[in-house]
Amino acid sequence: MDLKKNHSLLPYNFLGLKENCNFDESKVIILPVPFERTVSFGTGTSKGPQSIIMASRSLELYDEELDCEPCEVGIHTLDETEYDVDPEQMVKTLSEIYTELIDKDKFVITLGGEHSITNGPIKSLHDRSTDFSVLSIDAHCDLRDSYGGTKFSHACVMRRTAELGLNIVQAGIRSLSSEEAEFLKHNKNVTVNYAKDMAVSNIERTIGEILSGLKQKVYITVDLDGFDPSIIPSTGTPEPGGLKWYQVMSILQSVFKMKDVIGMDVVELAPIIGIVHPDVLAAKLVYKSIGYKYYSK
Repeated sequence: MDLKKNHSLLPYNFLGLKENCNFDESKVIILPVPFERTVSFGTGTSKGPQSIIMASRSLELYDEELDCEPCEVGIHTLDETEYDVDPEQMVKTLSEIYTELIDKDKFVITLGGEHSITNGPIKSLHDRSTDFSVLSIDAHCDLRDSYGGTKFSHACVMRRTAELGLNIVQAGIRSLSSEEAEFLKHNKNVTVNYAKDMAVSNIERTIGEILSGLKQKVYITVDLDGFDPSIIPSTGTPEPGGLKWYQVMSILQSVFKMKDVIGMDVVELAPIIGIVHPDVLAAKLVYKSIGYKYYSK
């Protein structure tokens, strides 16, 4: 019997690990943040972290591309924390939690939840140093000044980031408002790689442009609606014409190999009952990223 596939025998943590998951000895921390307060179309992102963790327990630990088991670096999964507060307070609280973790020299992968959670880790890292870039894989620019009555909406997350003076490289964009288009004309710290220009035949050129726009230290945020809705239908604001698996993996592999990735989040999974492949994709994206972080060099 393959115990790895029998979920009833596995602990509830990322990958269902029975070893290499002690907090003190783990290099990687999985931080679930089931925050959902500013969604504007579909709902369900509060279930995202749990669904990603559950799906991860079906993954093989061995990575055939890297010829290793990346989990050997140690992966500890924190318990979910409820954030029954307004978005601005959530950002402050999450930033404090994140700071405690990076002070202990942990590489933190935050699982959303809606995209507004990204401002928490970015605030924490910015409080330490401004010498890093943000790579955002997303269908949307998220550069509105405010949305739905708050400046801390999921639709404003990159605007708040830009206001910190950080340079931002976006990939997979295919939806923005006239307000955001006007902002881009006057803000040189934000570079947009539109999905229509990121065909498989052009991906190497696009990766080169992404790398050249990033500083040596990089924070990565992956909004799952950056993927094409044919493979990720379970997200709150799907947009046609998105990226495919190997396009995104090529970007991540190159960035992890050539840059120093200092943190990451994966957000906006809104699980659909009976459709599990997006959950598995999100879980494998997280695991592949851990492999790239520690083994791709």
